[in-house]
Amino acid sequence: MKSYAAVDLGASSGRVMVGRVTPDSLELAEAHRFPNRPVRVPEGLRWDVLGLYAGVLEGLRAAGRVDSVGIDSWAVDYGLLDADGALLGNPVHYRDERTQGVAEKVWASVPATELYAATGLQYAPFNTLYQLTAARESRQLAHARRLLMIPDLLSYWLTGEQGTELTNASTTQLIDPRTRDWSYDLAARLDIDLGLFPPLRRPGDAAGVLRPAVLEETGLTGPVPVTAVGSHDTASAVAAVPATGERFAYICTGTWSLAGLELDAPVLTEDSRAANFTNELGLDGTVRYLRNIMGLWLLQECVRAWGDPDLGGLLREAATVPALRSVVDAGDAAFLAPGRMPERIAEACRASGQPVPGTPAEVTRCILDSLALAHRRAVEDAQRLADHPVDVVHIVGGGTRNALLCQLTADACGLPVVAGPTEAAALGNVLVQARAHGLVGDRHAMRALLARTQPLTRYEPQGGTGRWRDAQARLAQR
Repeated sequence: MKSYAAVDLGASSGRVMVGRVTPDSLELAEAHRFPNRPVRVPEGLRWDVLGLYAGVLEGLRAAGRVDSVGIDSWAVDYGLLDADGALLGNPVHYRDERTQGVAEKVWASVPATELYAATGLQYAPFNTLYQLTAARESRQLAHARRLLMIPDLLSYWLTGEQGTELTNASTTQLIDPRTRDWSYDLAARLDIDLGLFPPLRRPGDAAGVLRPAVLEETGLTGPVPVTAVGSHDTASAVAAVPATGERFAYICTGTWSLAGLELDAPVLTEDSRAANFTNELGLDGTVRYLRNIMGLWLLQECVRAWGDPDLGGLLREAATVPALRSVVDAGDAAFLAPGRMPERIAEACRASGQPVPGTPAEVTRCILDSLALAHRRAVEDAQRLADHPVDVVHIVGGGTRNALLCQLTADACGLPVVAGPTEAAALGNVLVQARAHGLVGDRHAMRALLARTQPLTRYEPQGGTGRWRDAQARLAQR
């Protein structure tokens, strides 16, 4: 048995998990969990990356002896280093307002159709490409000699070695998904210096060993290698989808819902661009063809506004509220920023002529119905655009704990839903490390091991899809 530490950083919390693996067993235990709280300072919204690094060190200390460490996190954000390798300020949060109106400036140089044909990435206002364009005149970028995505920054602090992991790099909108390399022509047209990025790494590549100071801080005995994993948490989560065949869709749930397919090649058609699907890179030459949906962020923000009531009780009450009374577009960028979420959902319902949810249970039901409807649209659209039919939907991540959301998604899609594992990103992280060290086989063997060892719950669709089709048509008319 080997032990692997998975550092898994989400948009609202971080954790260090320890996976213990043999060719026939897979166990995951939490060593340490810590909050990830953005900080609003006079210049905008920033990540407390030093606090996150302290949480990582504390987690490695709690993990005890491990055979390797891997790091995954959310995408698109980065830190800038000066010529001495020192961090130039706290990384900017993707929800910061600096990218407002920036996309139009980019499209003036490279039209949106050409941008999609070159990178296959959906439009999102916070893509790294737009962040770099927004920062073009900043002192920090002028003094920067290196740019490291968030997992690569933490890996650098642990090891002193620099690299750019490919699955996360593919979210920058600067990677060509066909060549799996930088889109040099696009970067030149937009005056983006790709020399800021260190060389690309692939999942499974060696990423250095823990520095002596880190060993001393954590009490670990070296050498402890750091292994590149699918450092975009969605790449690690998709690697942990316990599918037994090829005809499946997945929904990675948490702060965001990422709903789509695993493909062998990108879909770069104009129809795909118009449907706002993205082609991000995954393990073993695969493409994560998916749509970003606002996800449980909507509910998280409401719960925060309501003073953190008991979530279980709230969901039980929401289950008694009539279905599909009011729905909103869960992909609408109007819900991107924090604050006043219950009021903003009510305003969206009022503006579209629907009944306005008043109680927390009614707002919660509106959110869950809206998410299930968005899941339905994404799964339907992905099958059509990629010509890739599916028989089952796998839900992984934090949303697997929400039985109502899982059942509503099965009902909306008219397909069985298999929910689990909950800690999919950490499990994918662990398995890539184990594979790199020769302990498990290929991607299919990894998934077979997950299917045998992880608790999964199956939800069968109920009630037909007609009412969901009607709700979808109703929403499209607004």
